[in-house]
Amino acid sequence: MSQTAGRSTGTTVEGVPVRVPKMAELVAAHLRRKIVRGELAEGEALPAEGALMEEFAVSRPTLREAFRVLESEALITIRRGARGGARVQVPVGAVAARYAGLVLEHKGTTLHDVYQARTVLEAPCAGMLAQRRTDDDLGRLSEAVARAESLMDDPSSFIRAHMEFHALVVELSGNQTLTVLNGMVRHIIDQANWSHVDLDAGTPENIKANRRGFRAHVALVDLVAARRTEEAERLWRLHLQEAADYLLQSRSMTTVLDLLG
Repeated sequence: MSQTAGRSTGTTVEGVPVRVPKMAELVAAHLRRKIVRGELAEGEALPAEGALMEEFAVSRPTLREAFRVLESEALITIRRGARGGARVQVPVGAVAARYAGLVLEHKGTTLHDVYQARTVLEAPCAGMLAQRRTDDDLGRLSEAVARAESLMDDPSSFIRAHMEFHALVVELSGNQTLTVLNGMVRHIIDQANWSHVDLDAGTPENIKANRRGFRAHVALVDLVAARRTEEAERLWRLHLQEAADYLLQSRSMTTVLDLLG
């Protein structure tokens, strides 16, 4: 790379204005590619600023602007001081989930809308899991169910195990895209679950809902074991709808902003 300017310049292609990336953006793009391709590992320190300035033929302000871009994307962390520098962070779904939550807050999205999206994403995963499951998958599902059962008398611990089972169903479906998308929605659903634990943990209604949900989890494992794809998806869709009906009873929280704001 050669440094021609520290800011974007405009050009045209067949009369259409085209934005030329800033040099800092080009440096950030190069480093970003190395991170997502695994050429730079989690926790690895980037080369010293002087070495990177020489490699990319850029000034220190331009390099630091590139760092700010990557830091805003949570792909690096910057430590100040004598032992400071830039260290690599690999992409994680939690960053996307937080940003998605901000977008949904801004749009005034209702929690009902979020629960609908969850059902659309998660229910088919139960069917996919039943179709492709392995013995190892069944073992992990059974362990998760057993752990939840042992926590039935502890509402806070039980709901955590309950949420982890839902995440496991999506993970074991084998579709990475659905796993990431569901994780973005799950960030909001988990917050709603925690809010309900605070409001009605241990009440007769809460105990009834937990036991009904647990029975659905047990039934799903049986259907997955038998590879009954359509029945697994149908059961999970019903379970998700029942969970949404229960969680949406609170009139104090109707939008994502009410929950996360």
